[in-house]
Amino acid sequence: MNERIEIVMNTILNLRECSNLKSPVHNKMNTVFVHVSDLQRSVTWYTKLLCQDVNLSEVSNPVYNVKVNHHTGLVLDAGPIGMKKEITASDFPLFNFHTDDMEGSYEFVKRLGYSIESEIVRFDDFSYFTIRDPDEHIVMICTG
Repeated sequence: MNERIEIVMNTILNLRECSNLKSPVHNKMNTVFVHVSDLQRSVTWYTKLLCQDVNLSEVSNPVYNVKVNHHTGLVLDAGPIGMKKEITASDFPLFNFHTDDMEGSYEFVKRLGYSIESEIVRFDDFSYFTIRDPDEHIVMICTG
């Protein structure tokens, strides 16, 4: 059987298997973990971006839960206590923050002095730009 037919057959079999089952895995994003090398520096960066108050004396390894107004959480994870993570940043966005004001968001990020990876890219119903966090992770700010 050629490879393409085999892929289609496996897909059909997988769909048939799932049609009689209910997955215990929810169709919902729960938490995004961002691996960081310096928790206090990353907490400062993300809380400034979101204009959140933070008492850095209360921030302690290994993780910090960034306040997010939705079901999906954002956890900054510095790893086990006593170990410093070596971070390899992705060349692609890890996640996005939503905005209704693209130009205002872009100017705000510029005023913060954050590293802007891309200028605003516009489509008919969607716009975005990207920035880099202290560990060089790319974060997208987008509409739509």
